[in-house]
Amino acid sequence: MRKFVVLAVAASALLVSACNTIEGVGRDVSAAGKAVSGAARDAKH
Repeated sequence: MRKFVVLAVAASALLVSACNTIEGVGRDVSAAGKAVSGAARDAKH
């Protein structure tokens, strides 16, 4: 039973850190998209 609890805690920690990583990647992609949109807008004028 103790091994199961340790395994569950480790799995939970990995899932939480993965969510944070995915969220960070999402922010980076969003920022890159905004930069490309801004550059396209500037080139249009």
